[in-house]
Amino acid sequence: MSKMSERMKRKMTAAMALEMLQNLDSDDSDAGDLSEVESDSDLSFVQENTSSSSESDSESIPRKKRRLLSSETRDPDVPFTADVPGLPEPVPALEPTGVLSPPLESSRPEAAVEKGKDGTVWTVLQSTERPGRRQSQNVLTEAAGPTAHAKRNIGDALTAFLCVFDDGMLKHIRDCTVTEAHQHRGDSSWDLTVAELKAFIALLYIRGAQGAKNMELGSLWSEKWGFSFFKETMSRKGREIMKFLRFDKKETRRVRLQDDKFALVSATWNKFVQNSIACYKPGANITIDEQLFPTKARCRFIQYMGNKPDKFGIKFWLAADVNSKYMLNGAPYLGKEETRSRGQLVGESVVLRLAEPFLGKGRNITIDNFFTSLKLATALQAKKTSLVGTLGKTKRELPPSAKEQAELFSTKVLKCAGATLTIYQGKPRKNVCILSSVHTSVGITDGPKAKPESVTYYNNTKYGVDVLDQMARAYSVKGGTRRWPVAVFYNILDLAGINAHILFKECTSSKIARRKFMQQLAEELRAEFMEGKGAAWQLAQGPSQQQKQPPQQTSKQRQCQVRRSCKQNKTHDTCCKCRKPVCGNCARRTEVTCVDCEA
Repeated sequence: MSKMSERMKRKMTAAMALEMLQNLDSDDSDAGDLSEVESDSDLSFVQENTSSSSESDSESIPRKKRRLLSSETRDPDVPFTADVPGLPEPVPALEPTGVLSPPLESSRPEAAVEKGKDGTVWTVLQSTERPGRRQSQNVLTEAAGPTAHAKRNIGDALTAFLCVFDDGMLKHIRDCTVTEAHQHRGDSSWDLTVAELKAFIALLYIRGAQGAKNMELGSLWSEKWGFSFFKETMSRKGREIMKFLRFDKKETRRVRLQDDKFALVSATWNKFVQNSIACYKPGANITIDEQLFPTKARCRFIQYMGNKPDKFGIKFWLAADVNSKYMLNGAPYLGKEETRSRGQLVGESVVLRLAEPFLGKGRNITIDNFFTSLKLATALQAKKTSLVGTLGKTKRELPPSAKEQAELFSTKVLKCAGATLTIYQGKPRKNVCILSSVHTSVGITDGPKAKPESVTYYNNTKYGVDVLDQMARAYSVKGGTRRWPVAVFYNILDLAGINAHILFKECTSSKIARRKFMQQLAEELRAEFMEGKGAAWQLAQGPSQQQKQPPQQTSKQRQCQVRRSCKQNKTHDTCCKCRKPVCGNCARRTEVTCVDCEA
């Protein structure tokens, strides 16, 4: 009887525990609800396991019931009871609720994420007050400034110019111009030397330095409105040079135009870009942007841009150093590019092509929303180069929050694939999105507008090409022309003058102003032609045209032996040729004139 009573008590204790577990509310349980327990048979193993325990142990169960953990959400550190045959999965043993178990994976807080239209997943980050740590990809590994080649060859303004606009380019332009003149005139009498071409370029630079780009070409030689520099340098042959100025040979033009729309001036442009790359190493920041060189000359790739001061012109993609404003690389925009890989955007192709000589050295490239994309940032990051740029609202990788209005001067930071996206509400109805692979985390600067670090970085590095374009316009050699290759030649001279000025200052430690540098460069460009012009004038003077020297004097007076206009006058003078005494009436005295006045 005693054994049966003990068994009955144990069964009642197990039944009471089962009833309490089934009646337990979800609010009272810290492990979710017990929908997984369906019948008494599911807890048969509990009855068997508890039969060996004492009655006092069973009664010491806390008032709050033990929780039953599912095998699907269990923590691996929770102990298990023995497996029971017939059960599909092992069921964990009950644990007193008073003991804290390790947190479940499902209960851990997850970071908020957002998805773009193309499926790009962005993780929301917390903005901090401290700036993020600079990554190894942003450590510059080479010295910035002129290369060893430039330092060896630059000593004055002319040598600085010839580093970027070399003798090979001058000879090529001279040959093409002479060929055009011979074909146009029908004879080979017209000629042009490299020294004359340099003097012609000197005239163009003086026109830019004096701000006379709107003056008619003929007015530059006029007595009233012109400049003495033009009259002293050359006669009006400069007009003929401008008329016949060419940069390619017509014989092979048709074949070259099939593969190159820029064939009429591509040889000169490409050589100028190669020289510019070879003479200078940029600093840590490079800007890539567009330049519209104003012209209304007829060509197939004239662009209209309503947001520019001059609406029509030829568009160039330029890369410039942020600190020095040196033109590092460039390419014209010629319309649809067949060489671009399928699926690659125009902006991505342009950035990768212009930045290619400077990749792998820890530099940063700043661009605007036309070029920026997450794909481009990832591609540059693989080549140890970072990117900072604005993202347009039409980009499919942007999360939905980028188009929502937030509190004024608030910042939201997201991250994806090693790049951070900063959404800054700078205006009441307009925010800005900055994509950066420089910043691992984005700090907030002090001030009333609380600007994020990435926005400040973009503002400090975005203006390289814009300032370069303003510098070119300030002293542009541009003049009116109906031929687009001549317009491109003007742009080459503008950019070459800026690059030569930067090289001259850094190689000679000079602080010369750019306008004064252009005047000095023009003087040195025409020096060779002026020396040759003086020597040629001396050789051109024949015996009958030589300047007559004044008569020589003797100590003793003698009678004049010429007697053409006198009556035996006495004189101290002697003819310098025949040595006869000659009086003042029979002598010819000439005034001394300079070379320019005689011409």
